[in-house]
Amino acid sequence: MTDDMLQVMRWHNGEKSYSPFSDAEMTRRQNAVRGWMAEQGVHACLFTSYHCINYYSGWLYCAFGRKYGMVITEDTATTISAGIDGGQPWRRSFGDNVTYSDWRKDNFFRTLEPLLKSAKRIGIEFDSVSLDLREQLGAAFPDAEFVDVGRASMWMRTIKSAEEQAVIREGARICDEGGWALVAAVAAGAREHEIAMAATNAMIREIAGSYPFVELMDTWTWFQSGINTDGAHNPVTNRTVEAGDILSLNTFPMIFGYYTALERTLFCERASDAHLDLWEKNVAVHRRGLELIRPGKSCAEIAAELNELYRGWDLLRYRSFGYGHSFGVLCHYYGREAGVELREDVDTVLEPGMVVSMEPMIMVPEGHPGAGGYREHDILIVGEDGAENITGFPFGPEHNIIPKGGLHRPTGQAAAP
Repeated sequence: MTDDMLQVMRWHNGEKSYSPFSDAEMTRRQNAVRGWMAEQGVHACLFTSYHCINYYSGWLYCAFGRKYGMVITEDTATTISAGIDGGQPWRRSFGDNVTYSDWRKDNFFRTLEPLLKSAKRIGIEFDSVSLDLREQLGAAFPDAEFVDVGRASMWMRTIKSAEEQAVIREGARICDEGGWALVAAVAAGAREHEIAMAATNAMIREIAGSYPFVELMDTWTWFQSGINTDGAHNPVTNRTVEAGDILSLNTFPMIFGYYTALERTLFCERASDAHLDLWEKNVAVHRRGLELIRPGKSCAEIAAELNELYRGWDLLRYRSFGYGHSFGVLCHYYGREAGVELREDVDTVLEPGMVVSMEPMIMVPEGHPGAGGYREHDILIVGEDGAENITGFPFGPEHNIIPKGGLHRPTGQAAAP
């Protein structure tokens, strides 16, 4: 190995990139970690998850099998990236960045040594550190004690700042734009993937036009038809849509690591009486759920009341998952603020600044009248006295039976529930 093959370096190439978050906002986030460290007697924290590194630095990494990290100490914040990423991690990070090369398999830990050298008590994310990484960290820092920072960080992230709320609002608006592009493309004879692409392309263009600089990654659409609607996360296929099909609209823009979502039940041209009956009942649960989201209400209480509505129609057996979840730094492959999920086993009380979805779903199996998956999804920001619904796309049978030629938003008319 020659001397010119560097192991650890600072590739500070270019200038810092635009961020929707102010220096004060990013400092607030990092200082929240430092406050926890002081209380717990922790000397440094090593974050390794997508969501925490993004939340505390503004940079979202792409792993491809490599290790990434962020170290926060009493007075420093440093992201750790692989050489394959060039200077992009530096440009996106609020704080310093150190790059390691692939020339040796332990170079990630060589990068950590000067950042954690004096730390005897180190915070790591127990919920995302693999057994292999935990063993490697122990070998690299044999005198250190490792404690969990993952849960504490989750609670820090559950209350969204005004700047976070602004990004989430923009995401909800772009969800609606994707929704309108999708329903305009729905037609008997069209394939799921072609309809989904219309929505995704519309959202990407809208994100690109909404910020002076933004990385365009991970925006996607799940559009499901017929039996494919039975799962909320079923992938898009090349199935051909037929008249009378139940459909699921799911648009997901990703903006600076923040995911938002719009989900709607649709029908192509017509819906049977059995389908209409089930759809209207699920919409009734959705409307009641929207009313229940407010400060002081616990997640478990909301779930329990909505269960009773389904139970009264003998539909509770068809409910497939919780009634909603927290929004923020989140995607389909990372991030989950499990402490704020609208489920029977979550006693968290909603507080101002939390952002949650309401998304009741039932799945009626094939062979039963009205078979298919029914789901509506809105995003709400919890305030001091209630909650604001920031989703504008309409829901229900009066709006979302898609006629021949697709459904088009009237010119000049904003989306509204």
